[in-house]
Amino acid sequence: QSLQRINQAIETIENNANLQNFINDLKSKNGICHIMGLISDGGVHSHQKHISALANKISQRGIKVVIHAFLDGRDTLLNSGKRCIQEFTESIKENDIRIATVSGRYYAMDRDNRWERTIEAYEAIAFAKAPRYDDAVSLIDENYQNNITDEFIRPAIIGDYQGIKPEDGLLLANFRADRMIQLASICLGKAGYTEVAKFSSILSMMQYKADLKIPYLFPPESFANTLGQIIEDNKLRQLRIAETEKYAHVTFFFNCGREEPFSGEERILIPSPKVKTYDLQPKMSAFELTEELVKKIHSQEFALIVVNYANPDMVGHTGNIKAAEQAVLAVDDCLAKVLSVVKEVGNTALIVTADHGNVECMFDEENNTPHTAHTLNKVPFIISCENLKLRDGKLSDIAPTILQLLGLKKPNEMTGSSLIV
Repeated sequence: QSLQRINQAIETIENNANLQNFINDLKSKNGICHIMGLISDGGVHSHQKHISALANKISQRGIKVVIHAFLDGRDTLLNSGKRCIQEFTESIKENDIRIATVSGRYYAMDRDNRWERTIEAYEAIAFAKAPRYDDAVSLIDENYQNNITDEFIRPAIIGDYQGIKPEDGLLLANFRADRMIQLASICLGKAGYTEVAKFSSILSMMQYKADLKIPYLFPPESFANTLGQIIEDNKLRQLRIAETEKYAHVTFFFNCGREEPFSGEERILIPSPKVKTYDLQPKMSAFELTEELVKKIHSQEFALIVVNYANPDMVGHTGNIKAAEQAVLAVDDCLAKVLSVVKEVGNTALIVTADHGNVECMFDEENNTPHTAHTLNKVPFIISCENLKLRDGKLSDIAPTILQLLGLKKPNEMTGSSLIV
């Protein structure tokens, strides 16, 4: 939704009041604009066309622009970064814009409190503390020659870049919040990291987190009568449970960008394992999560429990098919335990579904490379209730189905229909 929203607005973004204030501040102080974002055409966390449009419009106002380019290789092909950087460079060549640093998203976009990764990216951006290369393509080529793919390229300085100065401004250009919060927190001195570069102004594409108090280009959209809201309105209790990597998905994202819990909403965070990549521990924290989940099902306190098993997505992103098999087997074992408890408790339905594919496609035959990105394959909708007939449908039909199971009325705002026939 954010992708389409920005696509429609980006060509007239110069009329945005917060962007105008940002530009005016930079012009008055003769500062440089530092744009940080994922140079990728994946469209999951950002889009390189948004970043080039912003850079060009700001540069055309007489402001020097430098780009801190994060590389993908996770929601895209492993080695698509070189092509994306070349396309991006071509799109900004008419203006005073250059790439200042390059970093794999593993460092710049961590969301699992691996602060040492975020700090390494930040120190390159803020203080030019990193190895130096003549240009971004030669850096990427060297990494490819050493079998290092886009996501894992260590932060590096390009050319003679010297860091952030007090008169400069920062523009954080990813539209998805979860993988920008740590970097934004360090920039603002809110992460316990003492050596922070001074800057004049800051702006983000979207609101990342309310208490960061960063001005943004696109305000949060308001959604009425979400599933969580309906549960609250009927004075029922609900539980959200996931390990670290997917905690935001069952809370912030599931609640349509709402940070605070609903009344009667309990949240449980299970720490994800501290490994470099999850193919090293494909079980992740699934069994620890299941242990807590089983207790909560036994309690019979909740009308709705939303749980996310991270393994198929997070291990799927590694491109390691052997690890992916172990990840799926682990989740299968966990679901067997959950189903057993659901049957034991009674009057309870287990629904298994997904919002996108990944682990079912682990190899890209066309390019002869591991496949690490999401897919557009149809996803399952499995329900444990007997004597129910289901139809095929779409993701927006799931909430109405849950409401029907709970005997609650579907609000007008929900455009889908129950999958129960």
